Amino acid sequence: MHQILAALHMTAAMAWQLLWALILGFLLSAVVQAAVSKQKIKKLLPDSSPKSLAVACGLGAASSSCSYAAVALTRSMINKGADFTAAMAFEMASTNLVVELGIILTVLMGYRFMLAELIGGPLMVAIMATLFRFLVSDRLVKAAREQAGRNVPGKMEEHAAMDMTAISHSFVMDWISIWKDIAAGLLLAGLIGTFVPASFWRGFFLQGHPTLAKLWGPAVGPVIAIFSFVCSVGNVPLAATLWNGGISFGGVVSFLFADLIVLPILNIYRKYYGLRMTAAILGIFYASMVAASLAIELGFSALGLIPEHGQAKVAPAGFELNYTTFLNLGFLLIAAAVVWRFFKTGGPSMLRKGAMAGGGHHR
Repeated sequence: MHQILAALHMTAAMAWQLLWALILGFLLSAVVQAAVSKQKIKKLLPDSSPKSLAVACGLGAASSSCSYAAVALTRSMINKGADFTAAMAFEMASTNLVVELGIILTVLMGYRFMLAELIGGPLMVAIMATLFRFLVSDRLVKAAREQAGRNVPGKMEEHAAMDMTAISHSFVMDWISIWKDIAAGLLLAGLIGTFVPASFWRGFFLQGHPTLAKLWGPAVGPVIAIFSFVCSVGNVPLAATLWNGGISFGGVVSFLFADLIVLPILNIYRKYYGLRMTAAILGIFYASMVAASLAIELGFSALGLIPEHGQAKVAPAGFELNYTTFLNLGFLLIAAAVVWRFFKTGGPSMLRKGAMAGGGHHR
């Protein structure tokens, strides 16, 4: 019971530490989303040229960070005629280059992890696009498009279909979409930090073999993510726990990249695009994540940018009256004002319509 209470305390402490950053990140994301029409997004990805891939990364960075919403929106874009590879690039960018992820990484783990994500994300997209070009046939893409056109329900399709032009609507919908992932990530990080001894992580991440650890970390990071079921910014607290446990720098990056191949999302791919394309997406995404993360590991190591292990702020010693307290109180007031605006501008009606549309898909 003492350990369970300690895990819950760690979870609550992490949540308190991240609260202001989460509010700020989602607010900035909502501002950008309100300025970018989803209808325009679908017309800007006609092929897989470098220009289209760059546009896909930019538009993805301007979208919601919710992995499920990103996957649903990607299928919608494909059904509207967007290039399949460019749509996959948008999907990757929408969960790895968004502003809220950068803020949370900086607060919890330091600016070097944010920089690694910012550099590694486009590199991963470039590798993914190259592998798709050489390994995925036009026939398989055609079959995947046909399956996507059947509109088999997955998750969060109603979010992807909504035209949320108001900042308050985007802000509230993003929180509704992702709070479970954030809560799950915080709770899992608290449980692992409390119950798993440091000696286990030192052995598992090969800390006694530095050269092998640099190769092992990027390879095993996505595997841990696949079975953790945590996605979007919710996996940052767990990434911090793994970093303090001894996983390599590149392993952290590959773990963060892998929110789009967790088991529930793989099942959605199966429904959206068929089993063969799901296998292709899994293999290509995994290879891209590992290769990009290994490149980040080697590059940052050469430049002396890899921080010391154990420096991630997994949780403070306790709740103190400090700058975090004042930031949280200030941003809670801002969030309350935005939520009030949501209720005053038809937000609840929008949610009900989205729920009805989502329910209609399942009937």
